Amino acid sequence: MRKSFHAVVALGAVLALAACSEKTQDAAATTAESAASDAAANVNGAADTMAGAAEDVGTAASDAAAGAVSAIDSGAAKVSESASEAAN
Repeated sequence: MRKSFHAVVALGAVLALAACSEKTQDAAATTAESAASDAAANVNGAADTMAGAAEDVGTAASDAAAGAVSAIDSGAAKVSESASEAAN
């Protein structure tokens, strides 16, 4: 009788550990899926941010180039004006 009792207790312990292990595996899988989803969302957010920053850099470069062209034109006009005055 005593051996039977110990066998039933041992069987119960084995079943409890098996159930606990299955729950742990399910929880680990859910956590991994959640982490992958979060990582994908973060990558997409970073890509959007980088695209916006690249657009801002492009706009700033275009504005700077336009300003440089304007300054060159203004300088060329002054040089031309000075050359005309010197010739007279």
